[in-house]
Amino acid sequence: MFYQTQNSLRADGLKIERGMDFSYPAHLHGDFECILITQGEMTVTVDRTPYRLTAGQALLIFPNQLHELATDQRSSHFLCIFSPKLVQAYGKIFLHKLPVSNAFVPSEELVKRLLSLQSEDSVLITKALLYLLCGEFDATAEYKDREGDRNALLPRIFRFVETHYQGDCSLGALAVETSYHYAYLSGYFKKGVGISYAEYVNRYRVSEACYLLQNSHQTILKTAMDCGFESLRSFNRNFRRIMGISPGEYRERF
Repeated sequence: MFYQTQNSLRADGLKIERGMDFSYPAHLHGDFECILITQGEMTVTVDRTPYRLTAGQALLIFPNQLHELATDQRSSHFLCIFSPKLVQAYGKIFLHKLPVSNAFVPSEELVKRLLSLQSEDSVLITKALLYLLCGEFDATAEYKDREGDRNALLPRIFRFVETHYQGDCSLGALAVETSYHYAYLSGYFKKGVGISYAEYVNRYRVSEACYLLQNSHQTILKTAMDCGFESLRSFNRNFRRIMGISPGEYRERF
């Protein structure tokens, strides 16, 4: 499953994903996200703080925290994204506070119950388990005040990439869309995310290509064109640089 940057869930929404060797570029959304590593290792970067997670370790990412997932070698994970409305009593915290650290080690009982969670479970069962999750996190968490709206422009940029990655997604086009000078946008994005805007666009396009390579039989050339690359050569070069293997090898492996 590949998560779109600004598709927040409905009020009682829950998404569950179990997978292997998962990576996804920097993004944010308006929901809580919990990721639990069951095997191997994964690096999850939250608001530019990297967490190297191994089996049994977890993160609780708060709404509108910028985060990126990266697997260097092998990993297996359980991930759930849930609306703040499902944990409304706890969710009020995120309006003004953020955790100093997003990492925690869930109890064996919580891990067992999380791994058995299904999207079709009743809302009462779901809420009970999610409150248990938040309660265990809160038991060891420290909080800090949010820094206001200094990153308010980032969601607009992510949304622009999400809706324009197949065509003109340049800094110039973004400048026209947001009414900011392209040079300001370039510096703002690099400072806020830690990579250049062009690199983020390439990573996003490659991530979308990964989805198509796994879930369609269309040619690699058509995949490249559908994901906004101007040539097969550019696609192959960026795909290998980011994923470490060629598009053809990726399709065979996954």
